[in-house]
Amino acid sequence: MSLARYKQKRDFNATPEPEGKVGRKKTQGLAYVVQKHAATRLHYDFRLELDGVLLSWAVPKGPSLDPNDKRLAMHVEDHPLEYGDFEGVIPPKQYGAGTVMLWDRGIWTPKEDPRQGYAKGRLKFELQGEKLHGVWNLVRSRSAKYQGDTWLLFKEADEHARLHAEAAIVDALPHSVATGRSLDEIKADGDRVWHSNRSVAANVKAGAVAKPRGIKGLDKVKGARKAAMPDAMEPQLASLVKVAPAGTQWVHEVKYDGYRMLCRIESGEARMMSRNRKDWTEDFAVIARAAARLPVKSAWLDGEVVVVDEQGRSSFQALQNVLSMHDTSRLLYFAFDLPYLDGYDLRDVPLVERKRILRELLQDAPAHLRYSEHFDVPGADFFRSACELGLEGMVSKRADCPYRAHRSAAWLKMKCLQRQAFVVGGFTDPSGSRFGFGALQLGLYEADGRLTFVGKVGTGFNDETLEVLRHRLDRLVRKETPFHNPPTGAEARKSHWVDPMVVVEVSYTEWTNDGTLRHPCFQGLREDKNPQEVTREGDALPESRTAEAKATDKNAVAGIVLSNPDKVLYPEASITKRDLALYYQAIGRWMLPHLMNRPLTLVRCPNGWNQECFYQKNADAGANPAISRVKIDNGSYYMMANSVPAIVALLQLGALEIHPWGSQAPKLGFPDRLIFDLDPADDVDWVALVQAAHLVKTLLENIGLCAFVKTTGGKGLHVVLPIEPTVPWEHAKNFTKSIAELLEHTFPDRFTSKILKVSRHGRIFIDYLRNAEGATAVAAYSIRAKAHAPVSVPIEWDELEQDVRYGHFSIRNVPARMEKLERDPWHDIRDKTHILTKAAMLKVGYKP
Repeated sequence: MSLARYKQKRDFNATPEPEGKVGRKKTQGLAYVVQKHAATRLHYDFRLELDGVLLSWAVPKGPSLDPNDKRLAMHVEDHPLEYGDFEGVIPPKQYGAGTVMLWDRGIWTPKEDPRQGYAKGRLKFELQGEKLHGVWNLVRSRSAKYQGDTWLLFKEADEHARLHAEAAIVDALPHSVATGRSLDEIKADGDRVWHSNRSVAANVKAGAVAKPRGIKGLDKVKGARKAAMPDAMEPQLASLVKVAPAGTQWVHEVKYDGYRMLCRIESGEARMMSRNRKDWTEDFAVIARAAARLPVKSAWLDGEVVVVDEQGRSSFQALQNVLSMHDTSRLLYFAFDLPYLDGYDLRDVPLVERKRILRELLQDAPAHLRYSEHFDVPGADFFRSACELGLEGMVSKRADCPYRAHRSAAWLKMKCLQRQAFVVGGFTDPSGSRFGFGALQLGLYEADGRLTFVGKVGTGFNDETLEVLRHRLDRLVRKETPFHNPPTGAEARKSHWVDPMVVVEVSYTEWTNDGTLRHPCFQGLREDKNPQEVTREGDALPESRTAEAKATDKNAVAGIVLSNPDKVLYPEASITKRDLALYYQAIGRWMLPHLMNRPLTLVRCPNGWNQECFYQKNADAGANPAISRVKIDNGSYYMMANSVPAIVALLQLGALEIHPWGSQAPKLGFPDRLIFDLDPADDVDWVALVQAAHLVKTLLENIGLCAFVKTTGGKGLHVVLPIEPTVPWEHAKNFTKSIAELLEHTFPDRFTSKILKVSRHGRIFIDYLRNAEGATAVAAYSIRAKAHAPVSVPIEWDELEQDVRYGHFSIRNVPARMEKLERDPWHDIRDKTHILTKAAMLKVGYKP
């Protein structure tokens, strides 16, 4: 690794680029940076830290999230680590003259030895950046059409990939991650060089970014008074009511389902503060960095930190999951008030005027900041619409009111669903296969300071929450109950009392006559609430909720409420989301045995099979509680569908294809199903494909194993081999590879084990690569993201007499087929499961 070529090409007396030296950054992990460079031609410089320098490639079109896009990457000279902080303008007549933007940055993690891979011309790595994520590949090209040291950069097919994206990521996210500037803005500020190892304030001071413009005319705003920046600020609170206020003096806002946060900005630094004055800046650093770039000298913002789902609705569960996974890319801050700005206290300014100023301030705000709009419409109509859209509720505010730090009748809130915070005063032991705890015992504080027991909650938890909460509660155990009216008898004897320090959010249907909760369900932790402030908020569902509930019932399939049920997802066949949900409801009992306890990869196409689709592996932050989770070896949580409602809930997420692992929890490291994916070239006819499938079947039978077959919903077939989960993935993959190579060697005119399509002419690619840990194949009875909603269907071997490829089976005919058959063609697959012995592996040439 050397910087000699880098330094030979540059005159550091003329260019602002860093001269640098071979060294090591004082950061955890290996850094990467992508710099957008408007030189002679616009390109993207892709740089990976290794051995004290930045390995560098010039990528003309920039990175693509579509795994099918192989981007040309010209290998160029190594750059110093300091170059990863550079954003500015290289002067004319200097090497690389033009504008340089910090387009993305983060950490890269090699999947294999990076030095060996670099020498061999093949790097596989994971990116954790502000724009790019997931697994990527850099492979040296050996094509004669490219000259020089040329490589190919391409995305791995994982949950961060995007198929058929309407806009490339370089077009969708064109601005700097450091300053939020465009190339034109950086060029206009040509004398300013940004250093990402400085704070925003330090960069402002050094002139790397324009100084705040400020909002003009604050001195003329009625009620604004000149005042020093307050060190702390108390938020205004809303009172819960059952009936929407009437009158033209009220405006209405969406009630967000997240964490209420005040944001303090001063001299280019921002802090996020909860209502109990806890500093959340570290947790919400992405929002703080965005707020620090606002064109202000000092300000206090009031708003809510949320995560929104695909329908744009805030979701408290999604926020909890995002925080637990430390994935802050989805965090948004909806600001709805502005009590202080640039030397002026605005708390006496009427609400609508404060919001006018706030809207102006946020009109060009960074992506993680949003303005919360208000609506001057009848309150009852707004509330009804909010509930019909599946929102949490609404907040009504007097348009002329000042900002006051207490709960008052000037701000009112209404909830579509019964839900509030409760204090945990105890827990019970788990039973059966459950671990952690059985249920949490809940309480509310009375006006006299006593903690009242109001029931317990035992549903809505995932494995991670059970583990985390039990560990936390064990540290709070006490001998005496904190409740003034604790449970008695057997319930008391199996209770563990704790100091009332933990606050949780719980939904419920109603209060019973004896003052306890009916049908409670855990929603998440409330780290932003002080336990002593948790009191009873309400005691009944609003009457206007009734109509919304009836509408919800009509949109439910298998107990899962569908958003936009009439949305057409297969336009050529007029197939809606409801049609797909009803298919899964009808076929679910046949499909479940092939999904139970298996981690899933989803192909999500929220707007239809022919629109943008993407893969997803990690558990979705806003997933329905019906969807189970499982922790895999790398610490990530994947989704599992262990019930029919869970399958429908995956569809609600936009999943058109479901791909399970070939292993089941808890033995994820040992497969119980191996798959040979027979993918024919376009010139291979049906008869040849069937003969190939029978050859695979016969070979397996000759070594004492039993094979099953299913359609793929496309042009190929899957030959499936059930085995006992006794062999680790490494040996299973090598065994299937040996079979593929044996067939290729024995029948070279029929089979190929080479993945490149150019090698398939007249032959069938026997894909054994699906038999690696984490690899998947489409599930039995899963819909495919192809025209007319074809289905992958298990069949009997003798059904191969007719051509059953493509759309032979679809959602239109599979339910009727299964009712007629009365049993799954694979009904005896468990009975015909065999141990994959060492002797069987040796017979096909693999020595484990």
